[in-house]
Amino acid sequence: MSDALFDQRQVGRAFSRAASHYDEAAALQREVADRLAESLPYYEDKALGARTPSVALDVGCGTGHLTAQLQQRWPKAQVIGVDLAAGMLETARQRLSIKRGLFDFARRPQLLRGDALALPLRAGSVDVLVSNLCLQWIEDLPGVFAEFRRVLKPDGLLLVSTFALQTLMELREAFAQADEAPHVSPFVDIARFGDALVAAGFRDPVLDRDVFRLTQPDLPSIMRELRTLGATNAMHDRRRALTGRARFARAAQAYESMRGADGLLPVTWEVVYAQAWGPQPGAPIRRGGFDEVHVPVTAIPIRRRG
Repeated sequence: MSDALFDQRQVGRAFSRAASHYDEAAALQREVADRLAESLPYYEDKALGARTPSVALDVGCGTGHLTAQLQQRWPKAQVIGVDLAAGMLETARQRLSIKRGLFDFARRPQLLRGDALALPLRAGSVDVLVSNLCLQWIEDLPGVFAEFRRVLKPDGLLLVSTFALQTLMELREAFAQADEAPHVSPFVDIARFGDALVAAGFRDPVLDRDVFRLTQPDLPSIMRELRTLGATNAMHDRRRALTGRARFARAAQAYESMRGADGLLPVTWEVVYAQAWGPQPGAPIRRGGFDEVHVPVTAIPIRRRG
């Protein structure tokens, strides 16, 4: 069994299967993306000054909702969308190919298949990096932030969101009363998220959070929505067999005790937002309690003997 928490192949398969219907259930994801986009004017002024970004990157671009907003905001920039799921990229490609109507781009976004831990871009090539509700599928936060730091230019803008600790807490509690197998992915604590940003060397991080309390009529409706979003259980130690009727019935009964006065079941989603700026070359990265400084070889003076 792998030491990794998530099976990335399963993550990619699940989102590829969900791609064609994803937008039907992704109202919350679009809302969070819009809130990230609304932050750009303030943060771009602070981070970029009068400089217009030449390259903007959307990591975990999905069907391209935020990618399109980046291209509309900076029509002359090269906007790049990266996603692990081939199906999502194909849906985004179809969506972003619309020339008239909703999108009218002076320049077409570029879509690439890739892993957030190994981005297919050269070091120091990105002015603005955004990532909307992707990082909850990556347990190696130090690794992914180190990769974000690698591709960002010094003083480049980082703007990300992720689901946090309270997300799907009712579903987790209900299934915990049905059996001991993990049915809901773990989500990050806001403090650990901020610590990982600081450890990676990012400057002046600012964190914020929203708690969205949504509702559904019953447990099958909740599970259908999660499948439509591609948010299935992708942990390596997930139960491989189908959840049995008796086990599902126990979880449904446990969830019933949480039904509200409106007759609906609560579904909590906690979102953490983070903004930070790329550090200057040579800024330390904290690993294992120690600061590591990486200096490019080109920055080391060489004394030549005559």
